[in-house]
Amino acid sequence: MIRTFEMNKTQISSADKSEFCRILSAAVVNKRFCADLLANPLKAVAAGYSGEKFILQKDQTALLASIQVSSLSEFAAQLA
Repeated sequence: MIRTFEMNKTQISSADKSEFCRILSAAVVNKRFCADLLANPLKAVAAGYSGEKFILQKDQTALLASIQVSSLSEFAAQLA
């Protein structure tokens, strides 16, 4: 059974949240990626991090596109 979480009127399964965890982890360990993520989430995710690519579903991409915040904690809150 896969649990789902409601995010901005979008259902995203717990299995799909692993990509968001990877994105947040990259932002925590790399200040440049974090700054890029906050400035333009879609561009930062499309560029990837340290050779790693992020695979997102359309609803996840739409959620990222809607995020406009100034801190990583605010960014993470929008994903929760």
